[in-house]
Amino acid sequence: MAKLLHLSIFFLAALVLQCHCAEDDRKSHVVYMGDRPKDAASVASTHHNMLAEVLGSSSEARESLIYSYGKSFNGFVAKLSDKEVARIKEMEGVVSVFPNAQLQVHTTRSWDFMGLPESHPRLSAEGDVIVGLLDTGVWPENPSFSDEGFDPPPAKWKGICQGANNFTCNKKVIGARFYDLENIFDPRYDIKSPRDTLGHGSHTASTAAGIATNASYFGLAGGVARGGVPSARIAVYKVCWASGCTSADILAAFEDAIADGVDLLSVSLGSDFPAPYHEDVIAIGTFHAMKNGILTSCSAGNSGPNRRQVSNYAPWALTVAASTIDRIFSTKVVLGNGQIFLGNSLNIFDLHGKTFPLIYSGDSANYTAGADPELAAWCFPGTLAPLITKGGVVMCDIPNALALVQGSAGVIMPVSIDESIPFPFPLSLISPEDYSQLLDYMRSTQTPTATILMTEPVKDVMAPTVVSFSSRGPSPITPDILKPDLTAPGLNILAAWSPLGGASISPWDDRTVDYFVISGTSMSCPHVTGVAAFVKAAHPSWSPAAIKSALMTTATIMDSRKNADAEFAYGSGQIDPLKALNPGLIYNASEADYVNFLCKEGYNTTLVRIISGDNSTCPSNELGKAWDLNYPTFALSLLDGETVIATFPRTVTNVGTPNSTYYARVSMPSQFTVTVQPSVLSFSRVGEEKTFTVKITGAPIVNTPIVSGSLEWTNGEYVVRSPIAVFNNMPSIFSSIDEQPQSKPKFKGPWEGSTSTIYHKKGTFKSMQRTDRTDGFGGLVSNSRLGYHKH
Repeated sequence: MAKLLHLSIFFLAALVLQCHCAEDDRKSHVVYMGDRPKDAASVASTHHNMLAEVLGSSSEARESLIYSYGKSFNGFVAKLSDKEVARIKEMEGVVSVFPNAQLQVHTTRSWDFMGLPESHPRLSAEGDVIVGLLDTGVWPENPSFSDEGFDPPPAKWKGICQGANNFTCNKKVIGARFYDLENIFDPRYDIKSPRDTLGHGSHTASTAAGIATNASYFGLAGGVARGGVPSARIAVYKVCWASGCTSADILAAFEDAIADGVDLLSVSLGSDFPAPYHEDVIAIGTFHAMKNGILTSCSAGNSGPNRRQVSNYAPWALTVAASTIDRIFSTKVVLGNGQIFLGNSLNIFDLHGKTFPLIYSGDSANYTAGADPELAAWCFPGTLAPLITKGGVVMCDIPNALALVQGSAGVIMPVSIDESIPFPFPLSLISPEDYSQLLDYMRSTQTPTATILMTEPVKDVMAPTVVSFSSRGPSPITPDILKPDLTAPGLNILAAWSPLGGASISPWDDRTVDYFVISGTSMSCPHVTGVAAFVKAAHPSWSPAAIKSALMTTATIMDSRKNADAEFAYGSGQIDPLKALNPGLIYNASEADYVNFLCKEGYNTTLVRIISGDNSTCPSNELGKAWDLNYPTFALSLLDGETVIATFPRTVTNVGTPNSTYYARVSMPSQFTVTVQPSVLSFSRVGEEKTFTVKITGAPIVNTPIVSGSLEWTNGEYVVRSPIAVFNNMPSIFSSIDEQPQSKPKFKGPWEGSTSTIYHKKGTFKSMQRTDRTDGFGGLVSNSRLGYHKH
């Protein structure tokens, strides 16, 4: 599919600068040394001495050392040349050295749609749950973060509030930190404090745990905005700035969050490039969180609908896709001949039904300013002749956030997207096919006219469906682990915002809002975090894997007829908060299980320790499939023509009722045989474990995208469902775990195409012709502020 990618001048300049760096120039690297040192007090001096040995002097070591980790794991960040990196790698105790890359963040009716109404009874224990978020910070004065009626923070809280630049915490937002080890702070857009200047962090925090408050976007989508656990506490870790989020900052935030005592983590950011687990900073951070009893929910990414693009695919993390709710926004275009076209935007401007001349931008070139029809079609400022476009509805050929049609009554642009885009003037986005019809009408009519109606909320009877931008599986690293894990609402979500974040996509918009509507897996991720907190409050002793299993095995089954990619789009299905409280059975897993998984994937003891940070060892050198991991899903990845035969051992733990018997029920197309042994599991007590195997056999398959089935364990009261996916696939992206991507991973920030389709006043449309693909900013929004790249 053809796609024009227009990067900002800043981003292009950054590339040029990068290309002209001398090969041996020192760049920031993370030196990872495993688990927390026994003598944490001397860790910084140890790191300094190591650098002094490599660099040749104590003064150079001081200049090189940027940060030392020591609270939750051991390591440091330093500026090193390639030769110095090679020497550091050979030093005793060093298990991994990788570049300090950049990531990108992935964006109230949704809770009602998921079946968790505001009226549902709440547990007092929710007030003791602490939700940590790695994001762009928070705007603590937003009504969603009021602490009225809250008790002091739980005694287990060990964190701090970095109150720089007039930032204060309260009994709701109990902790806040900010990180900028690479000094990427930009005073034009950023504030050196945990304060959110972009909006993304406030949005995700309020979605997960904001209090209930009346909200709307200029009267649109009005109602009560609330998080999944309104009484939970929030701790924010600002790792993302206007220009991105660095891996060193992300790792530092994981370390602090673990030490601070958070119960759950929400991470709505990810990398463009897949990497082996031992070189993936989020995989390492989430592993340490898991070791400490913390489940991390991660956004799946916004690179759909192409396959194998899913981010954050580590099996110990919970990977979240994005789906619709039963509300969409419709912005109609009405022509002078009575024809009506359904458009998509967030248009709050009332033209009172008055029609205006319909004008084509290509016929309105400002020749005086040096523009031609081709350039005028973009509707960039100054390219249109104002005397021609004044008072008309202007048709712009290219979706463009910088569009400025002075004096016009409205604008129409062609693009097919799921998400609704806000502008500071009347605008409707219609399909390219409808746009062609408008052109035909305009060319064939002597005095063509049109008007744009205000946006109206419309019930979406097809919901839930996975949105096109949501990244699809299978996992590029371990396809036998089904990813994403599940899906949650991520389209047109209203939540808290920063007044500095802008009120629309346009850079010409000076309005401010406290609540904003955005889309992305960044928005679905905190929904799942909120449900995980809901379950954690009810079951505080459950492990991360137990909570994850409860969310996955109780998910609502999605309709594959409406989602062609089936489980690669939605995993186990759409999350169901109330059912997740009582799953009946759970698939548990410990650190040892994940270590065994890594060993069978080909990681030797040295590489395993890079991830685990402790003295874990591989029990044997025997390679194997991921089928042995006690995962709540079953995925069988096959090369073309490979024989279909696989056995999956599993263990379930009874968390339902004692003296209960579960019966296996398999659903699978007849071309495969699925045998469950034993097919009946009887439990006499809560906490009892039972083991079984699932064997899948069948004739070889060729060029088969996916065949879907399921295993259900039911006792008449509970239904514990696990999807089965059999498919043809290419070998893993890395045939060897020692291979690395040619391009260094860039961690995406909130405006960088991101895992949210963010609309910001520094943003621009990503110009492209598409009918079914949404990239980082949903195929529209791309290079805001400092030119973030797509996710």
